[in-house]
Amino acid sequence: MTGAEIVITALREQGVEVMFGYPGGAVLPIYDALFAADDIRHILVRHEQGAGHAAEGYARSTGKCGVALVTSGPGATNMVTPITDAMMDSVPLVVISGQVPTHLIGTDAFQEADTTGITRSCAKHNYLVTDVDQLARTIHEAFHIATSGRPGPVVIDIPKDVQFATGTYSGKEGVHKPTYSPRTEPIPEAIEAVAELISMARRPVFYTGGGVINSGPKACEALRKLQAETGIPVTSTLMGLGAFPASHKDWLGMVGMHGSYESNHAMHDCDLMICVGARFDDRVTGRIDAFSPNSKKVHIDIDPSSINKIVRVDVPIVADCGAALEALLTAVKHRKGKRPDLKPWKAEIDAWRARDCFAYEPSDKIIKPQYAIERLYALTRERETFITTEVGQHQMWAAQFFHFDEPNHWMTSGGLGTMGYGLPAAVGVQCAHPDALVIDIAGEASIQMMMQELSTAVQFCLPVKVFILNNEWMGMVRQWQELLHGERYSHSYSESLPDFVKLAEAMGAHGIRCEDPAQLDDKILEMIEHPGPVLFDCMIEKDGNCLPMIPSGSAHNEMILGQITGNEISETGRKLV
Repeated sequence: MTGAEIVITALREQGVEVMFGYPGGAVLPIYDALFAADDIRHILVRHEQGAGHAAEGYARSTGKCGVALVTSGPGATNMVTPITDAMMDSVPLVVISGQVPTHLIGTDAFQEADTTGITRSCAKHNYLVTDVDQLARTIHEAFHIATSGRPGPVVIDIPKDVQFATGTYSGKEGVHKPTYSPRTEPIPEAIEAVAELISMARRPVFYTGGGVINSGPKACEALRKLQAETGIPVTSTLMGLGAFPASHKDWLGMVGMHGSYESNHAMHDCDLMICVGARFDDRVTGRIDAFSPNSKKVHIDIDPSSINKIVRVDVPIVADCGAALEALLTAVKHRKGKRPDLKPWKAEIDAWRARDCFAYEPSDKIIKPQYAIERLYALTRERETFITTEVGQHQMWAAQFFHFDEPNHWMTSGGLGTMGYGLPAAVGVQCAHPDALVIDIAGEASIQMMMQELSTAVQFCLPVKVFILNNEWMGMVRQWQELLHGERYSHSYSESLPDFVKLAEAMGAHGIRCEDPAQLDDKILEMIEHPGPVLFDCMIEKDGNCLPMIPSGSAHNEMILGQITGNEISETGRKLV
């Protein structure tokens, strides 16, 4: 086969059904081979960054590996943001980039870039393939690395002459990388140590992250069974929402900077904190020396480099989350003896919960952002709904007011905080789930980063819905400037915004605008029931702050609250309570 035919055959053997890309000179042989591959659907994006985020959305919503194909030079450099995003959030991607012919590498040829050098620090692994006979094996190895251990992006850079060259195809059977062997099974002694800690804990909490979801449905099921066995309350990072049902009575809500009052106080006051598949991100921990100061700490993670990287723990367990949770469930069930009564602990949590930290002042004149998300959730909760987001205030409001009982239905950019992620991610999700309702909750600033991907949705008849919370500001930037920078609003107001309705219509989509709370439900239903892509411009309160909030570098029990007492709320959260 030619190298290009090897690429397509290897993708087919890996079970790839959908890929996202943008052609260019250095990958034309692969696109020529793709021309006859009717069993692989190619989605033509409008920008290479969109291809990467769409592949991320596809991967996050299915648990499969996302695939993106781009050309050399600017095609590859435009992929750096989604590659880094996938690395931070542990998303399995295989990114195939074209490269100038091997004899031109290093000559500053047209559209040449050192792709392997550029992506070395932001990808899990990368390759420059100079031998066509190694191409098939490299692709199979890349999928193995991307999807095993801690998932992540793998880059394969293929010079154009290698794509034209003729070589021998080798199948995926038996392909492995001897120097890469992630531990998946926990050490039994460590599991027993955690079971012993659980048997004595009076104020325990599960701190769960995206690693539980990455591990697969069995891990989420094991978490739920373990919680049912122990009664331990559960909190989650932004990336872990959905691993444990939000409707459960022992669900504390999201933890961290914009997490719930009860979740953050439980993390601060617990005597046993069991971290499962999370990495102690600074937006979760706050001030490290004040993080769960009086607790025994357990950390379960498949990535050994995450253990003791930020927070010193008492029991480290390097293993797949699902395998560790199942082993822990068995150990807990087999232990004899009565565990401490958790009723006093849960009563204290209920007292924190009674503060109703997400309360806001209702209005019949302007649309409050919290109300907008509440109504969006209420009107979609009976449907198979997938949510993506951009990054900013709207992202945090979505995490606070849209609730998930199942994994893989919440796609957001966590570690990198990439504005522009949501719309192309929604394209990828919709490709994977053509009959589902896919909504990108966006801000008017973020959506403009990758707005052109609405045209992709129109071309491929992908009925994604973009729900813009439009306050005419870069909301989170404005909020920090208000609270921390003396209300000096330096370049955070959007002086000139497009007419989003007309913009939607220009791209062939449906546009909706709403300013009146009384009309919101009808407009949301119009969006849901429209058969094609929709851009919904929801005009919200302009100066509302996303609260509660832990100021950067503060402890979990040092929160800024919007609510002062039961019925008294500070003026749009401007006062530090």
